[in-house]
Amino acid sequence: MTTRFDELCAELRRNPRTWLVTGCAGFIGSNLVEALLSLDQTVRGLDNFATGHQHNLDEVRDNVTEAQWENFHFTEGDIRDPQTCAAVAEGAHHVLHQAALGSVPRSLNDPVTTNDVNISGFLNMLVAARDADVRSFVYAASSSTYGDHPGLPKVEDTIGKPLSPYAVTKYVNELYADVFARAYGTRSVGLRYFNVFGRRQDPNGAYAAVIPKWISGMIRGEEVRINGDGSTSRDFCYIDNVIQANLLAALADGEGLNQVYNVAFNARTDLKQLHAHLVRILKQNGVDCDRPPVYGDFRAGDVLHSQADIGKARRLLGYAPQFDIVSGLEAAMPWYLRFLS
Repeated sequence: MTTRFDELCAELRRNPRTWLVTGCAGFIGSNLVEALLSLDQTVRGLDNFATGHQHNLDEVRDNVTEAQWENFHFTEGDIRDPQTCAAVAEGAHHVLHQAALGSVPRSLNDPVTTNDVNISGFLNMLVAARDADVRSFVYAASSSTYGDHPGLPKVEDTIGKPLSPYAVTKYVNELYADVFARAYGTRSVGLRYFNVFGRRQDPNGAYAAVIPKWISGMIRGEEVRINGDGSTSRDFCYIDNVIQANLLAALADGEGLNQVYNVAFNARTDLKQLHAHLVRILKQNGVDCDRPPVYGDFRAGDVLHSQADIGKARRLLGYAPQFDIVSGLEAAMPWYLRFLS
């Protein structure tokens, strides 16, 4: 059965566009760059390497053809500089804005820098996209926007109070995008990511995401620490689902524009279940890691449970995620074993 995403990919091959991916050396950004280059698009990338890595771009180069790689044009720069934003946006058809300082704990430790990058930097990119009259501006929003609202699954129109400075910045992004749509006619789409995982997600550092951090530790026989009693649950979303959502959003029209969408799989996995999945899949790949996890305190600023209603994205974008937590981990495990061992 042909999906809306299949049709979109065929259309892009027939009629290539020029894309700008901010945060292009990061986990999600580099995967978007690779997907676009594989579709024979022209891609501009912007990154300051604050959280991104050159080796992510090197891997993209190795995974595409030489001709496709020649369609990639990289600028090292910071979204906090308006002139840089204006220069890279000029002539682009579509912007996929992924550049940000992620992590709830990082924002609690340094709210000023998080605000500067995620709000001032976002506004610079939004102004640049407006002035360049791009066809669409797709930006990375966040499930953290739901804050303390207890309802499950999470529905786009119902949010609570933010629980961290990071959540505040991501909500302000949505407000700015809505104002620019009303005031200037900017065509934007926000994607509220739910716990994205997959190849190129950094396992190192104090703010590493749980899946690569655990896998890296388990491969090395190290202790795995679970924050809380293990019942905390998340709607984990594999990177290929996120790529699909971004491209569908970039080519949205009519009612699909100037909206915010959940990007997830619509399923909950608690931390105990996640650990069990990892043990089993690693064992299937020849790695025994039967060391039991160690439990600690709940992490400040975290919600206990999260699950997305993706009905709106299905209806208006044609979003149809192909990977659940298990199939995503199985698909990503060869990369984890190759690069994290």
